[in-house]
Amino acid sequence: MFGIKHYMDVMMLLTYAEHTEPASDNNVIITDTSFSDVPVRLYIPKGQSSTLRRAIMFIHGGGWCLGSATMKPYDQLSKQSSHKLNAVVVSINYRLAPKFHFPIQYDDVYKVVKFFMQEKVLEKYSVDPKRIAVSGDSAGGNLAAAVAQMLLHDPEVKVKFKIEMLIYPVLQALDLSTPSYQDNAFMPLLSRTLMVRFWSEYFTTDRSLFEAMMSNKHIPSQDAHLFKNVNWSSLLPEDLKKNHVHSIPDSQNTMFLKKYPGLLDVRASPLLAEDEKLVGLPLTYVITCMYDVLRDDGVMYVSRLRNAGVQVVHEHYDTFHGILLMTNWPFHFSIADHIVDKYLKWLDNNL
Repeated sequence: MFGIKHYMDVMMLLTYAEHTEPASDNNVIITDTSFSDVPVRLYIPKGQSSTLRRAIMFIHGGGWCLGSATMKPYDQLSKQSSHKLNAVVVSINYRLAPKFHFPIQYDDVYKVVKFFMQEKVLEKYSVDPKRIAVSGDSAGGNLAAAVAQMLLHDPEVKVKFKIEMLIYPVLQALDLSTPSYQDNAFMPLLSRTLMVRFWSEYFTTDRSLFEAMMSNKHIPSQDAHLFKNVNWSSLLPEDLKKNHVHSIPDSQNTMFLKKYPGLLDVRASPLLAEDEKLVGLPLTYVITCMYDVLRDDGVMYVSRLRNAGVQVVHEHYDTFHGILLMTNWPFHFSIADHIVDKYLKWLDNNL
């Protein structure tokens, strides 16, 4: 409001407040390092293992603008994952908007993935190349889904993910008026306005894009055919559609697509991928929350993956976006512990 500092820079104070230094304990060695010039926090179980270890590549959320692998909730989840699963965890600190825009965040994550998947690197950390997962929450779930799609069809990388885990992911920028965007527009932690702000900042600091996205007029009608991949009227169950009426925006403004072609890039919106690009994706675990603007993104992706023959486990909870960040807050949410425990047990049984 006063022009003193960018909005997201002020919001980053929340990230700084949750910062924690790497603190190894009796079970896990934790270090801050870099893979392919991208900062990562690395978690390695202590002690010898009679078999090759599993690995998890974790990508934090924060709307591509906030968050860090060093935040207490993410650090705690990675430490738990490493210890309980005897797994090497690579938590990625990609560069953030508004200083860096799409596709920088995606590129940073993919550089780390390709580096870690090298045979010599896997050997160094005693990782089984057949037991590697990618996981992320919110914008991290977006990046996890995007890199999983890219890796599947990348001939340069022989090692592929065994599992992808998407925790209340954001997956499309075409329709920002789905039933969940409308029903949960004023929910805590992630309102519709804040999510649209995250989307616009991902591409540009140009305020006009934010205003167009708020009115759902950022995609011209000439690209209406793309809405088939995010058509909630056919991809959502009846109980989530309620009385909402599906419609395709009728904007004639092509300016935003010309300036920001990333709006239709599958690396930004994994839900835009054609069906043939989804075939062959790994076993996928998706968490969605009832009171979350992103609920329908996750549910639609579950439907599309299943239609493409991908094995999917879908856990749906009556809670709100960002619940996994609540495990260390002063006021305790027992459902957060429940979700984490179930997530880790499932991963232990399947990875």
